[in-house]
Amino acid sequence: MKTSKIVPRPGSSPGTGRRDATKDADWLAAVGSLKFCVLCGAYGVQVAHRDEGKGMGMKSPDALTAALCPACHHELGNGNKLTREERRAEMNRAIVLTLEKLTAGGLVIVDKEALRRAA
Repeated sequence: MKTSKIVPRPGSSPGTGRRDATKDADWLAAVGSLKFCVLCGAYGVQVAHRDEGKGMGMKSPDALTAALCPACHHELGNGNKLTREERRAEMNRAIVLTLEKLTAGGLVIVDKEALRRAA
């Protein structure tokens, strides 16, 4: 009988995968705090990562996330009603709408000192 090898999911244990090194818990919590899907308005959201610029088992940067209900998250990630280009365009729109909601709610604040240093 052949035994299966259990391979941990990237980021599931300390020091493995890209997610541990770049995860921004505060940003993810802010996106997850939005109560309604930015696309359809349904109650209850998941933090959905952009499905572009990533490798196998890796997610896009946490800053490129959207507050989506499970149905919209599925459709943009795995659905077949839109082309891949249309799904990506809709996800980009969802990311912008999420940023707009976070800003309007006072959850995105400009660090004025960092802004001065960058100038």
